[in-house]
Amino acid sequence: MRTCCIYAVLMSSPSLAAPGSSSLTVKQPPAADRVYTHVKQGVLDRRYEGGTLLTEGELAEAVGVSRTPVREALLRLEVEGLIRLYPKKGALVLPVSSQEIADVVETRMLVEQHAVRKVVPASPTLIARLEELLARQKEQAAAGDLAGAAVTDRCFHAEIVRSGGNEILSRLYDQLRDRQLRMGVAIMHAHPDRIAKTLTEHEAILAALRTGDAEAAVEIVHQHVDWFSHLARGEVR
Repeated sequence: MRTCCIYAVLMSSPSLAAPGSSSLTVKQPPAADRVYTHVKQGVLDRRYEGGTLLTEGELAEAVGVSRTPVREALLRLEVEGLIRLYPKKGALVLPVSSQEIADVVETRMLVEQHAVRKVVPASPTLIARLEELLARQKEQAAAGDLAGAAVTDRCFHAEIVRSGGNEILSRLYDQLRDRQLRMGVAIMHAHPDRIAKTLTEHEAILAALRTGDAEAAVEIVHQHVDWFSHLARGEVR
């Protein structure tokens, strides 16, 4: 299963296996993994906003575990740059910085424009997959599922990058996934009307790939990512 598809399942599931659930359900992951998933999903879908202070006791109670696996999970999340630990106080959810936005946008621009040029002429498999993702994103937008739409947005772009055939670039792009999702969800909540523009530009990228117009696809990707960067910085256009 594709990485972004696995993550889509994670984001759409209310829990992996809630404490006290039936013995017939899938066996729960280790306690530290459950805490890690709970906090990470909360940060990415904005239940835990930047600046929120999380305590070990609150997280242990929320997930139904002891404090030891909570500490282990928080250490992993600190390494990933999502939180900062303060001894005897808790974990601070780090806000998205302007430098982080600039770095993500610059990397996206380089990787995505290169990839979209490489996939032309696009294979029928890629076209069909992008059509499927676009249809899913439209359904999520119509239902008001902004977090789900943000996940599908990332899958749409990741599919193009992966189809470019460069495994190193694909892995680099996947490393941006969490940062992009966090920014994307924040943008959609701040500007819910702008999702229509996202869908229109995805349709335009798909149309350019169908006709084999590499330069048009590159230009649309440039405009799309540039627009994202302005919204992420709070510069409404």
